[in-house]
Amino acid sequence: MAAGALKYRDPKKIAKIGRKVTEHLNSNPAVQWLESPHAQLYVCQNFLSDKDCDFLIDKINDNARPSTLYEGTEQEGYRTSFSCDVDPHDPEIQRINAAIADLLGIPLEYSEIIQGQRYEVGQEFKQHHDYFFVEQPYWMDEARNGGQRTWTAMAYLNVPEEGGATAFPTLDYAVEPRRGMLLIWNNMLPDGKPNINTLHAGTPVIKGTKYIITKWFRVNPWGKAPAAT
Repeated sequence: MAAGALKYRDPKKIAKIGRKVTEHLNSNPAVQWLESPHAQLYVCQNFLSDKDCDFLIDKINDNARPSTLYEGTEQEGYRTSFSCDVDPHDPEIQRINAAIADLLGIPLEYSEIIQGQRYEVGQEFKQHHDYFFVEQPYWMDEARNGGQRTWTAMAYLNVPEEGGATAFPTLDYAVEPRRGMLLIWNNMLPDGKPNINTLHAGTPVIKGTKYIITKWFRVNPWGKAPAAT
């Protein structure tokens, strides 16, 4: 494996990011820690305004396409939602982008573009991790594209009539959608290694439609090769 691809194995750097974000979130009275000894999960109620939610829902509806998985990891019926990469040059998207990064205390350049998702009745994203598995063929590209994912921020844009919770099966915990709420979690352990307990699923929508946006953060600036050390 190339030296650049091994940068993700630098647990000290990942752990340092984790400590800084944890300190930043814990100091914010608007952020609530979802107490668990096995993973770091937080929520921020009313992070997005109704106007923001409506704006993002419209963007998703205008640009939605069937969601995909990495080549070589596809499984029939595993991810059945619709996805949308929003326009990063839109001033409103830039404002929301910056607000999420600011809440976590991570420089914006370490984050991926916001992705929107729409789940219709019966659609779901089965159990998965957001961090990358380095034995997969896609890893070499992702290693050059910012490296490992560290934190995830997911905002709920509406409340479906029934279903659509974000379930963490190993934590025996599920987060019900609330309009405007931001759910945040650390994909890594305190020592900087992947946390298998962050396994999660977008459970099937039973009635109505569910809209969310997701923003992932990397160990290195997104879209750039890891810096030499």
